[in-house]
Amino acid sequence: MLARPPRPVPLLAFAGFLCLLALVVAGWAPVERLDSALSEAARRHGHEHPGHITVMRIVTDVAATPPYLVVGGAATAVFAKRGHRQRALFCALVTLAVPLLWGLQHWLIPRPRPADGFVTVPSNGFPSGHTSNACAASVAVVLLAWPLLARAGRVLVVLAAALVSLLIAGTRVALLAHWPTDVLGGLLLAVGVATAAARVAHRWTPPDD
Repeated sequence: MLARPPRPVPLLAFAGFLCLLALVVAGWAPVERLDSALSEAARRHGHEHPGHITVMRIVTDVAATPPYLVVGGAATAVFAKRGHRQRALFCALVTLAVPLLWGLQHWLIPRPRPADGFVTVPSNGFPSGHTSNACAASVAVVLLAWPLLARAGRVLVVLAAALVSLLIAGTRVALLAHWPTDVLGGLLLAVGVATAAARVAHRWTPPDD
């Protein structure tokens, strides 16, 4: 079984993402000032607490693209082997669409990352790929688990998903790998893609047993 999110959820997420994208591309001054202020605060914290940076370098790699693709591919294969076509299609769509979309935007949108970060990444920065991966995987877990859980379990899985997504988003800002608006864009993109994928899977395949 797979939860089917209400139609406004992906629509609102994509609308928010497009609005943020427009502000970033236009270089809207209030957004740039906020990005700069938060990034400088992260830089000061990192220099004062180098041990935190070491830990965050390890944590952030959990959401790198290779493990994301491996886990997503494995989930797709397991569901397909068991005959759960709806869940297999959903996992395949989320696994492929999220890195494809943020990767395409890295190529098309010339947005430099913060200078002299605690990690070095050669590509453009909007939106955050690590954040998109983590949030998409977290939303996928929620949608897959939702029909199987009682109310208390649903609350716990949503809280855990939010914690993982925000933790990875925080590491990207703290490491100066991304501006805060990059990670916000990653969160919005992931929510939009994962919830839209669930609706597509419901539309294209019969419900799983």
